[in-house]
Amino acid sequence: MTRITDLDVKAADGGMATLDTWRGKVLLIVNTASKCGFTPQYDGLEQLHRDYGPRGFEVLAFPCNQFGGQEPGDAAEIANFCAMVYDVTFPVFAKVDVNGPKADPLFERLKAEAPGLLGSKAIKWNFTKFLVDREGRAVKRYAPQTRPDDIRKNIEALL
Repeated sequence: MTRITDLDVKAADGGMATLDTWRGKVLLIVNTASKCGFTPQYDGLEQLHRDYGPRGFEVLAFPCNQFGGQEPGDAAEIANFCAMVYDVTFPVFAKVDVNGPKADPLFERLKAEAPGLLGSKAIKWNFTKFLVDREGRAVKRYAPQTRPDDIRKNIEALL
């Protein structure tokens, strides 16, 4: 079986990127949006990235416009917003669909490995988070309202 880190994703510049770059690291993969009530979580995500990055942890953000049109910008606007408003230094990839027939294969895999409540697969809203272990397996899924700081103990257990 392939690992999440075996998958390719679309980079913010429109080219392809391989998640193999992060093989062996603990990852927190998040579908994000710039105009969401949970957007201030960028602060907490960046803090996790800074605190645990030296120990082999990485946050990977995937903007998504499927929930209330809360990510209408293009890649340059999204990158500028993340950098200027939240001083984000972790990777922000191209906009993706996380549900439906055009769902990105990464999110199809994450949903299959770490289903939601009662086994649900669909992502309910922006800022759903998936914790991936060093072996490239999704081990836990967090609801949008779960604050990044509340994930610390799970991250530390994998580091």
